[in-house]
Amino acid sequence: MQVQKSRRNIGSWSVAVSLAAAFALSSVGTALAEDTTTTGNRVFFRGGYGQMLSDRAGEFITDVHGAGGKNDGTGGYYIGGGAELMVTKDLWGMLPGVALVGEIGLEFKRWSSSSVVSGEALTPVSNFTPAKVQMTMLTASVAPKVKFRQGTDFQPWIIPAGLDFHVISPTSSQINYLDIGVQFGGGAEFRLWKELWLGLDSRFHLASNQTNTVNNFWTAGIYGAIGF
Repeated sequence: MQVQKSRRNIGSWSVAVSLAAAFALSSVGTALAEDTTTTGNRVFFRGGYGQMLSDRAGEFITDVHGAGGKNDGTGGYYIGGGAELMVTKDLWGMLPGVALVGEIGLEFKRWSSSSVVSGEALTPVSNFTPAKVQMTMLTASVAPKVKFRQGTDFQPWIIPAGLDFHVISPTSSQINYLDIGVQFGGGAEFRLWKELWLGLDSRFHLASNQTNTVNNFWTAGIYGAIGF
């Protein structure tokens, strides 16, 4: 009787351990499945060509109103990065395959710059020797991005309107350097492998010109993205 009771205890413990192990394995399997399921969230890095719609020649700080040469370049390059956070993959059930993500981005532009006599030439320590005055802009943005063909390897997208915050350098003649504006954009991306994506990106930025300078510009380039 004791032997049978001992066997029953061993059997009960074996069943309990087996059930616990099965539950643990199923939990791990579920967790792994969830970890490998695409969420639509991405981190991206982009770069390419950009161009201002109006140069900044003739300003006091950029070239002393043209007295020491003109800093009239408009083209240049941009580099940037950011993140996309998925809001809905089917436009809240209204349009299957059409997603809405929120994009947060940071972008640096370096415009074509010339060697000129700048506003610093009027300081006592200056020798009026021309030097390159770097024309740059930093933009932080938040924008909704509508993506089409969710679930496929090729996904075009548009930005109907996004919010921009600009910092220009050098400052304007009125010593203003902060501006705000809107951006509109479009592009497409292609899945290279798993959650690695390569895309084309084109945008137009319309500024409110709070600095008393025209800060409108456009960009076009490529980007790489990693899903997480």
